Amino acid sequence: MAERPTEIKFEPGKQSPQEVTVRVENDGKPREVTIHYLLFVPKDYEADGKKAPLMLFLHGYGESGNGTSELDRVKIHGPTNFLESHPEFSFVVVSPQCPQPKHDMKEIAQAWKPAQLIGLLNHVAKNMNIDPTRVYVTGLSMGGFGTWRLAAAHPTRFAAALPICGGGDPKEMAKPLRGVPIWAFHGARDPVVPLVRSQEMVDAVRRADGDVKLTVYPDVQHNSWKQTYDNPKVYEWLLSHRRD
Repeated sequence: MAERPTEIKFEPGKQSPQEVTVRVENDGKPREVTIHYLLFVPKDYEADGKKAPLMLFLHGYGESGNGTSELDRVKIHGPTNFLESHPEFSFVVVSPQCPQPKHDMKEIAQAWKPAQLIGLLNHVAKNMNIDPTRVYVTGLSMGGFGTWRLAAAHPTRFAAALPICGGGDPKEMAKPLRGVPIWAFHGARDPVVPLVRSQEMVDAVRRADGDVKLTVYPDVQHNSWKQTYDNPKVYEWLLSHRRD
């Protein structure tokens, strides 16, 4: 996997639109994919100073778009929603926009492509002062599925994962995920992605001797991300984990 060099320009304390073209394998054939994303850089970031933790945020189905005129949809929910009013936020936050998949649960569950996301992370890590031991992934709904999927595909890359109202394949993913600390969240009354999707993943990882826990909001429907991302303890938990 390689990338076409792209300069990263940013203003500390702000989110800025970025793009990078990565080369990935598709059925054994290389192809180029351009990824459009928002990049938030903490106000106290220094290119030659202390290395910064990185959070990869994967949005939900409703925030999908073309990456250009629709990129601001990524700011509707999640960390991207409050970053510009919180310039002191301590993570570099990388928030790509996914092209809209078909309105089909199988398509939505597989919309986020691990190879492309790793190419994006490699690009940011190469061009910024990132702490490789403190790279985290989180996402909501479609992005919750993407979080489970990406962490399972590349478990040694992430210090911790935070999937919200998502799910995955417990048989295929449990074993690789046992090396990734995971805190999952779900609303008990979720009519879009049933609670069982998170529960079966958590149970499978637990049976594989993984480090995993699940928080269920008893009276919450699909919007379980609001309470989660508004909770400072979530970010404290993430930063308490490092890769060896």
